[in-house]
Amino acid sequence: MAMIVKNNMAAKKALNQLDKNDKAMAKSLKKVASGMKINSAADDASGFSISEKMRVQIQGLEQDVDNTQTGSSMLKVAEGGLQSSADILKTLKEKVINAANDTNTDADRRTIQKELDQAIDQLDENANVSYNGKVMLDGSHNNEVLSPGTKTVLSNESLSNDISSTMELTELKDSTGRDLGIFADSKIEISYVTKGKTHVSVLDPVEDTILGKLFSSISNRGDVIMDFSASTVVGQDRVGQDVHTTSGEKALLFSARNPGVDGQISGLTFNVINRDGTTNRTANSILNDFREAIRAENPSPDNALVFQVGTQSNQAVKIGFSDMRAVALGLKTSDGTTLDVTTQKKANAAISVVDLALQKVLDQQTTVGSMQSRLEYTASNLTTAGENTQSSESVIRDANMAKEMTEYTKNNVLTQAAQSMLAQANQNSSQVLQLLQ
Repeated sequence: MAMIVKNNMAAKKALNQLDKNDKAMAKSLKKVASGMKINSAADDASGFSISEKMRVQIQGLEQDVDNTQTGSSMLKVAEGGLQSSADILKTLKEKVINAANDTNTDADRRTIQKELDQAIDQLDENANVSYNGKVMLDGSHNNEVLSPGTKTVLSNESLSNDISSTMELTELKDSTGRDLGIFADSKIEISYVTKGKTHVSVLDPVEDTILGKLFSSISNRGDVIMDFSASTVVGQDRVGQDVHTTSGEKALLFSARNPGVDGQISGLTFNVINRDGTTNRTANSILNDFREAIRAENPSPDNALVFQVGTQSNQAVKIGFSDMRAVALGLKTSDGTTLDVTTQKKANAAISVVDLALQKVLDQQTTVGSMQSRLEYTASNLTTAGENTQSSESVIRDANMAKEMTEYTKNNVLTQAAQSMLAQANQNSSQVLQLLQ
């Protein structure tokens, strides 16, 4: 080895290795201290990018879980208002049945009317239930309803399939082919409620009246239409789509002529009375089996509430709240007149009005309940997705502490060894001084 002093190459090589070992030890120390094997893009550019995307995904999923929880809280408030309205309507059903009983005098019915009025006012209070300033059940957050709105359609699918407008009333049969027992000397009373008024049509006696003639006499009033469905289609819903019968057969329809809440049919009752004054219960049970196939609603923009439950745009669920105020339920008119039960006939007609109102409330309650259930499943799914994403991110970014400690210990030993060798290399140059003595 050459004896030189100006360029101590051994020392330079030892210093260079010391620097490498020192940097490696510092990197290992950082990994051990942070618990992550990737602390910056310099450690692993692609791994760092993937990991950061996963972290954004995890944070988004955590917020989605919060969104489902707050959405569920909002729905609980709405469900509470609907349950209160349903309870009120159950009580109203008892009251109108009581009012229809002739053991009561008209004075008694006026007393019942006062109770009825207060209960109907409470329905409006329930409809104004709010969450974070949003009133939910007053129709302000309804789904889109195309202009001019929808018409009430009451559908009866309990009659035989072979009925036609030329068939006589005495020939009517139910869906199983059993005769309804309507005779030529029977009497039929048809009462329905629109705009708070009870309209009654009486056919006495039935004789040889055909259905077409009955339909015409009812439809000539101008506010309702009674007829058979031309096909399985009973009408159009809020977005103009056809609504079909549940049985896939034709149905007897009792429809509002005008769209919107003001034109809605609030109740419908058939009463077949035999000549001796007794009620034909068999015929009445079939003829009164009308279900509200389409609800009357006013035109409305799409103001349904949107719950964001995904990390991307449009990953959301929507729910619209129909109008649950007394006017929309058919229990009050736009001028403030409430359902009238001051006479026996009006009270009898009011029973079907309350039934239809209760059906509307229960339909909305079912919608809210199903959305609550869906949000619970969504929250569970989001939590699982968050856990799996975090597990994947951990594989990419988290440090194996045992491995990193082993690496740190190795680099620490190498650093100390390099320091010793650098000191030794510096000592070798001092040997030249002995030649200069």
